[in-house]
Amino acid sequence: MMDNLLIHVVSLGCEKNRVDTEHMLGLLSGSNAALADDPADADVIIVNTCGFINDAKQESIDTILEMARYKEEGSCRALIVTGCLAQRYAKELAEELPEVDAFLGVSSYSRLLEAISSALSGRRYMSCDRVDGDIVPRVLTTPGHMAYVRISDGCENRCSYCAIPAIRGGLKSRPMDSILSEISDLRAAGVVEAVLIAQDTTRYGEDLGRRMLPELVDRAAEIMQGGWLRVMYCYPDGINDALLDTMLKHDNVCKYLDVPTQHFSNAVLRRMNRRNTRESATALVKRLHDMGFALRTSLIVGFPGETEEDFKILLDSVRELRFEWLGVFRYSQEEGTPAAELPDQVPEEIKQQRWDAVMRLQAMISDELCRAQIGHTVRVIVDGRDETGLLVGRTMAQAPEIDGVTYISSKKDLTPGTFHDVLIKDAREYDLLGEIV
Repeated sequence: MMDNLLIHVVSLGCEKNRVDTEHMLGLLSGSNAALADDPADADVIIVNTCGFINDAKQESIDTILEMARYKEEGSCRALIVTGCLAQRYAKELAEELPEVDAFLGVSSYSRLLEAISSALSGRRYMSCDRVDGDIVPRVLTTPGHMAYVRISDGCENRCSYCAIPAIRGGLKSRPMDSILSEISDLRAAGVVEAVLIAQDTTRYGEDLGRRMLPELVDRAAEIMQGGWLRVMYCYPDGINDALLDTMLKHDNVCKYLDVPTQHFSNAVLRRMNRRNTRESATALVKRLHDMGFALRTSLIVGFPGETEEDFKILLDSVRELRFEWLGVFRYSQEEGTPAAELPDQVPEEIKQQRWDAVMRLQAMISDELCRAQIGHTVRVIVDGRDETGLLVGRTMAQAPEIDGVTYISSKKDLTPGTFHDVLIKDAREYDLLGEIV
């Protein structure tokens, strides 16, 4: 059934979803199908969806409807919907979207070829069972010198606003040997930056008997000699001395941590069911900055019951702590979560005003921090050229795809994945500009 098929894949959402897409591509690469860049040419279209918050769900629905047009206007014979939205709403989507021929949840990717064959035979297919183990085949969609490595799936944190446990289930850590084998294969294939990801990396191994992130980082750093190892999504209460000592021990481990604090008002944090407090998070951030770490955080504004005083506490904390990078979400009322039932839901216009205020403040902080880099020489990994042709790289303090970048002036072309010392000559609000030393 797969012979000479052209398949177009659309991947939405976070980098964890991207890894799922790469595993699907790996499964397809073992068949006789080929990938189509243009959906108009495809026999099969796969949309890997996100269902995390309302904006992401709407983007997923819009994309599905857009791809469904190719069943009328193009050569598409089967439309497959996978991922978080399918896992969460498969039955509802099946009723509302007759154009879709198959639905696969977040742990059913190993059944992809079966789903395609069924759809092409005219039989609708649905599988949202949790059947997948450690899927091995993978085709990178990142630049060849960088790869995400998922170390676990699911989450046990039970934050009151979050639907992830309902979508992806409880924590399921990968065996360490499997992770290290994958990193070794990636390094041998030319990857020089491996980025460890999970819903909460600090709890890696807890379901296997003990938390093992420090040991994993220690062993992975040895494999990544000559390159970088980066760790994302470290919840504040899970960052301990063992992890920090291990990260400081290795020169090739990025002195960068993504620490989602979500808020700084203790009243809001309690309603969020977060384990950190304003005091503990503030002390941790100051300690990490003193140790030389660059920090990213994420915040939620407009959480139910968030008062003007709560929001002032958040703004004052952002002003005081001066995160290098910061992302802000407007609270999304997700059905099935405890927070959705809380009283005093904040109007959307207030959420937007507060989002705007945080981003204005962070833009000022980022601009000041970037300008403080002028005159310093930093190590940069080259990513390639942007759409305007400018040479782009990143420092250890700049994570791929979510942070600012470093624009590089060089008389010669630089190979993506190589490292160079760059003298910072200027700065923009979020980006650095420098020249090769």
